[in-house]
Amino acid sequence: MHLNPYGEGAVNLAAELANDRPRSVDELVDRCRAAGLVVEGPFAADDLAHVHAVLDAWEAVVDAADERERAARLNLMLAAGTAHPRLTDHTGDGWHLHYRDDDLPLGALLFSLIGAGTALHLVGRGMHRLARCAVAECDTIFADTTRTGRRRYCSQRCANRDAVRRHRANHPPAA
Repeated sequence: MHLNPYGEGAVNLAAELANDRPRSVDELVDRCRAAGLVVEGPFAADDLAHVHAVLDAWEAVVDAADERERAARLNLMLAAGTAHPRLTDHTGDGWHLHYRDDDLPLGALLFSLIGAGTALHLVGRGMHRLARCAVAECDTIFADTTRTGRRRYCSQRCANRDAVRRHRANHPPAA
């Protein structure tokens, strides 16, 4: 079975790139390949600039005030970065869907992948399933892929830190 590369993998890659922005095209390519993305060259410096602009637009989706604003911002990304869905077997590994044209530069490829992947993630799991960590001093973005959809923290470390803080606030030390 060939799984759809849009969705959880794409939205997790977007979060990973947004939380630690790549500093060079080579780093971007390496991180995309490590995430399982089939990436073919040539690559240019403007790919990195394009990806940073994509991540800026994607973070605006993450930080939207409500579902309607989130949908509107994501619809702008989809309109600008995706094409009609179509079947492809570009790797010879089996037929699957792409929401983009073939032979796109890396920046444009990530634009369509992140836009379509985020849309599929949110409509499939819930519009609230994209957030920043609930710890005030942590602004890490995460995609909630849990079964229950109640994730509030980027990591167990932040969840524990917040639990300790709440406990100490509710149980001050005796004088």
